[in-house]
Amino acid sequence: MIGTVGTIERMPGQEGRRSVLVVDDEPTIAEVVSRYLERAGYRATTAADGLEAVRLAAERRPDLVVLDVMLPGLDGLQVLRRLREGEDGPTPVILLTAKGEQEDKLAGLRSGADDYVVKPFSPSELVARVDAVLRRIHPPGIDAEPLRFDGLEIDVRGRRVEFDGEEVQLSQREFDLLEFFASNPGQAFSRDQLMDRVWGSALLADTSTVTVHVRRLRAKIEPDPERPRFIQTLWGVGYRFQP
Repeated sequence: MIGTVGTIERMPGQEGRRSVLVVDDEPTIAEVVSRYLERAGYRATTAADGLEAVRLAAERRPDLVVLDVMLPGLDGLQVLRRLREGEDGPTPVILLTAKGEQEDKLAGLRSGADDYVVKPFSPSELVARVDAVLRRIHPPGIDAEPLRFDGLEIDVRGRRVEFDGEEVQLSQREFDLLEFFASNPGQAFSRDQLMDRVWGSALLADTSTVTVHVRRLRAKIEPDPERPRFIQTLWGVGYRFQP
């Protein structure tokens, strides 16, 4: 959770040295998040209130803003609306919300937030979400290497999957889920997190949808779906992609 310092390894081929503005009036959170982002290859700048956030966003034009909802001066949702009106086009935003602030989440998503993270949170998970948002906005170049894992090959650009040299037919959502797993190897995700990250803003959706799609993916890409090699179940937690 926030405040716990660990190590982060970036995956080869991810975007490097993009800039992220971290906006939070709690210095410890801003410092820890910035430190993790810097270790992950980003340039991080911090702001402690809404007015400073708007000023720095205009001056430095960050690639993404991590934005706390509860801020002195302008609150996070007011800042978000101003960022959405920028002359250079909307700046990607990940909101930080306190647990239980359902209305803030919905209001943020309706105002154009790209993602949200609930406090308390894992800094490494936040970095993964920054990666994911920027990857959607700046997709891999035409020469980007496919993701390869022990006979499994995922061509993100062409949205094609092969296993043991044979093409695997996946639905759009199955591909999105597999790409997300493969882009975040070794990380555990709950069904709620997967709904948020892969299905978008379906906050109230039935998470059994995730279970169904995982089962279908296993049937198509696992040598033995009953003993999964890639998409592993973590009982009481969710799932993890094992590279």
